[in-house]
Parts: sequence; structure tokens; C-alpha cells
Amino acid sequence: MNNPYAFIIQPKENRYKNTKKVSDKNLILNTSISDHRYVSKEAIIKAPPLALKTHLGESDNIIVHHNIFRRYYDAHGNEKNSGSYFKENLYFCHLDQIYMYEKNNNWVAMPGYCFVNPIESENEWDENKEEPLRGIVVYTDGSDFVTKKEVVGFTPNSEFEFIIGGKRLYRIKLNDITIRYGRKGTEKLYNPSWL
Repeated sequence: MNNPYAFIIQPKENRYKNTKKVSDKNLILNTSISDHRYVSKEAIIKAPPLALKTHLGESDNIIVHHNIFRRYYDAHGNEKNSGSYFKENLYFCHLDQIYMYEKNNNWVAMPGYCFVNPIESENEWDENKEEPLRGIVVYTDGSDFVTKKEVVGFTPNSEFEFIIGGKRLYRIKLNDITIRYGRKGTEKLYNPSWL
């Protein structure tokens, strides 16, 4: 059951992450299948591709693009699986749709990416609690371009939100990093209360 050029994966838990445990009840956060923010992005590799040499293997945990597990409505209003759907909770996933993988209990970003934690705004009068276009690097691709715990700036609309280990992180392409600030040590991580 291998594909020549695509990984075969399955969601780590469910296709959608749209519930939150509150006390002993489950609170439904969203009922729409079209909202990408509630689509699961955590997956497990069931079979690696045959024709690609990669360090990723069977049973590895990965973070993937939201459209792999997403459902949608066609022009006639019928609910459909994404084009990545294979069969019975299995999906095809290409290498460029994987953003991070876990090896030896450590997350590592794929080449060309990093994951950044937003910073709390220092302006007490600002309605936006988050400092725009700045964050602290949490996961890197192992290159020397950025380092963990470094404060970086990035281009507008380059940040894509992921929830990893209970933290809201932005996936940023290294090409979209505009400045490296270093770290003063006074920056506060911003994670909203809904997490």
C-alpha cells in the first residue's frame, strides 16, 4: 500500500479539532466544515513514498497542510472529501505539504520553515494584545538562518496559524523573515486564553 510520490497518512486523532474539554463537558467551537482553523493538522505516516528518499518513515508524527483533511461543499451543495482522500481515513500527502516532523520527541521544521510564537504587545493602550509581525522562534529547520529563542520579524500575511503542544504558533517561511532582533529576554509570549 505505497504510493510512488506521496506519503499515505491518517489524522492523529480526528479530521477536525473543533471541541474543547470544559470541566466534564465537550464544548463545540465550530460547526462549519469549511473553516480551516479547525481542521486537524497533526498526522501519522502510514506508508512513505516508494520513489522518494526521505528521512521520514512509517509511524512518524507530522504537521501538514490543512486542506488534506478538510471537507468542502461542491457547486450542488454536496459534502465532499478533499482531493487528498484515499480511503477509510487514509490520505495522500506530498512532501511540500509537510511542515514539521517529530523525531526522538523533538519537533523539527522542514527545510525552509520555522515556527514562531507570537509576542505580547508592550503597548498597554493597544487593543491588539499581540505584537504585529514579530515572534520568538520555537522550532527551526536546523539551519543557521535563525536560532531557537531568537526574536524575528516577518512579512505581512506570511504567518499561518498552528496549535502545537497547546501553543499557538505561526509557520513562517525563512524567506519571509525580514529582521533578526536577537533577544532582550523581556519579551512575553502571547498565547490567548482560548487555548
